[in-house]
Amino acid sequence: QGQLVESGGGLVRPGGSLKISCATSRSIFRFNAVGWYRKAPGKQRELVAIVDSSGSTTYADSVKGRFTISRDSAKNTVYLQMNPLKPEDTAVYYCNLVPFLNDYWGQGTQVTVSS
Repeated sequence: QGQLVESGGGLVRPGGSLKISCATSRSIFRFNAVGWYRKAPGKQRELVAIVDSSGSTTYADSVKGRFTISRDSAKNTVYLQMNPLKPEDTAVYYCNLVPFLNDYWGQGTQVTVSS
């Protein structure tokens, strides 16, 4: 618990942008692929973006071309820049390893896209 901590969510209008953060430890950051997952009410959890230890990225089709995942080695932090946002992006966003570890789920950060 507390291995990865999400922050930066909020309420945004459709077409707007938001950047969320995932702070972690150096040991996790350095050797593992980290992903952003999201869970919307009534829907299954979805893995939307991955960045591996070399910096290579992968995106789900639902966010490709709109979201950008990145990592800051100096801060042991992974970011997700989201732009432009759509109402269907509304969800709680979590970061975890890829594949995930159940013990590493945090509280997540709520992203709400609404006018």
